Amino acid sequence: MWDEQFEQILRPFLPFLPPQEELTPGTELKDLGLDSLGTVQLLGTLEETYQVHFRDSALTMDTFRTAGVLWETVESMLQRTAG
Repeated sequence: MWDEQFEQILRPFLPFLPPQEELTPGTELKDLGLDSLGTVQLLGTLEETYQVHFRDSALTMDTFRTAGVLWETVESMLQRTAG
């Protein structure tokens, strides 16, 4: 799964996710309140925190559809920068 920091970054962008509710890989982010402005802000926060850069091919709604897909994208960028 993802690291704790990822969830701490993501949760503030999900206003409809109760604090005690578990965030799962299949969680639909749009259903929990992630809107277009939040997506842009989240993108910037993830790039800054993880020191990665989203390629144009990753800048799709599918990348931000679920928590799991978003984490897989971040993780793949981390592996590219480490390798």
